[in-house]
Amino acid sequence: MLSIGEFSNICKVSTKTLRYYAEIGLLLPDEITPENGYRYYSIGQLETMLFINRLKSYNFSLEEIKTILESEELQDEKLYLELTRKKKEIEKQVQEFEKTLDQLNTDLTNLKQGKSIMSYMESIDIQLVEVPMMYLLSIRKMVHEHEVAEEYGNCFRKLFRKTQVDKLTVLAPPMVLFHSEEFSPFGLDIEFAIPVKEYVTGTRDFYPGLCLKTVLNGSYSNLSSVYTKQREWAEKEGYESSNALYEVYVTDPSGVSQESDLITEIYYPVKKKSTNI
Repeated sequence: MLSIGEFSNICKVSTKTLRYYAEIGLLLPDEITPENGYRYYSIGQLETMLFINRLKSYNFSLEEIKTILESEELQDEKLYLELTRKKKEIEKQVQEFEKTLDQLNTDLTNLKQGKSIMSYMESIDIQLVEVPMMYLLSIRKMVHEHEVAEEYGNCFRKLFRKTQVDKLTVLAPPMVLFHSEEFSPFGLDIEFAIPVKEYVTGTRDFYPGLCLKTVLNGSYSNLSSVYTKQREWAEKEGYESSNALYEVYVTDPSGVSQESDLITEIYYPVKKKSTNI
């Protein structure tokens, strides 16, 4: 048997942490002396502590580790599934860090050249275009921010299925219209839509008219920069919003190998501001 101090020293874990692990039921002492409350751990618990530390190094939460240790399933099978899931999470984080590092290097280069780190905004192109009326097969609903990605998949699957069942002719890539003026606790007012040739039950006409158009090549994380540039352009040139801003997904995210291959068109319907003389 090992005292809590000896156990702590071997595993390089503080006694305070060991007491907390016991408190949450993650790792209980093998024995507690009734007379003085001294805690003792068995030699076998050393490997359990090393196992806990290994999973912590993979960013498993203590609750996740506890679930794995208490699993009634074959632990190796459960562990394999959990490690596979965590591997995917870490790979995604690594990709995000690599993207951030690339952006950081670009900003450093710009600063060395005497440019602003916001100089990338200058490359965002704004076109003033007239968009004709179209028929939309759509689903409009309030969507909470954390549900948006899931709803994209669910709603477009339903819409494409309906085009097949009703034998509708798809005229353009799928699009999303944003009817909310601001974020709210009730979610965002979003319309998922597919332009079709036929006007049938479930479709509606949509006439964007005059729009600011920008083509974004790359990550959706850059959409906010496009929104900002379009609003700045509209303010400078004397235009204001006339309809719901919408995005057209020229490329299917599931069909590209990297974010740089994504192509998105952003349309901001506008009209000239009225001038009161």
